[in-house]
Amino acid sequence: MTHNIPDESVVRNAPLFSALDDESAASLRASMTVVKVAKGDTLFKEGDDGDRLYVVVDGKLKLGTSSGDGRENLLSILGPGEMFGELSLFDPGPRTATATAVTDAKLLALANDQVIGWVTRHPQVSLQLLGRLAQRLRRTNEVLADLVFSDVPGRVAKALIDLGTRFGVQKDDGLHVNHDLTQEELAQLVGASRETVNKALADFAGRGWLRLEPRAVVVLDYDRLAKRGK
Repeated sequence: MTHNIPDESVVRNAPLFSALDDESAASLRASMTVVKVAKGDTLFKEGDDGDRLYVVVDGKLKLGTSSGDGRENLLSILGPGEMFGELSLFDPGPRTATATAVTDAKLLALANDQVIGWVTRHPQVSLQLLGRLAQRLRRTNEVLADLVFSDVPGRVAKALIDLGTRFGVQKDDGLHVNHDLTQEELAQLVGASRETVNKALADFAGRGWLRLEPRAVVVLDYDRLAKRGK
């Protein structure tokens, strides 16, 4: 029911909704199921059957994969208004990542068979979904290029700028980025060891570019940090 959704404007910006008129968007929201997950809970695991897509209403989730020897790789952090799980619409099969709540979170879920109906009746939705998939592919290509051509400090700086763009709040003393990630998770996000990432963060702090806080940073010199991340 829509009254359970605290900020409908957040949901309205999700790719699934942005191409719809208000009446159609309201109808789609009414057909979706509210899902709540507590911090640390796993929504689905890599290899599970994919049968629905999700839109984040509130909170943060992480998508990650693991190797045979137990190493973990963090693919992305998702926040309000972002959508995931849509790959199964176009290529039914096992989930390609594990989704875990970084904070308490509220989601909207839509079963795949319902999505297909919406795409059939509203072709513009399919264009939005294809655009979302294209963005994901472009992002994957950028990550692969960064792993090959960028050093760890550069990848850390780029990740912080990305997190700041999506989750940052500008205050008098700087851009407060409450990413809610542990040091290990931040290292997994940039594909490096925790020690190397911590060294980069300490260097940035020493240069006065940022201030370190628990599971957060305050960016003090955005331009220099952004330039280091290019």
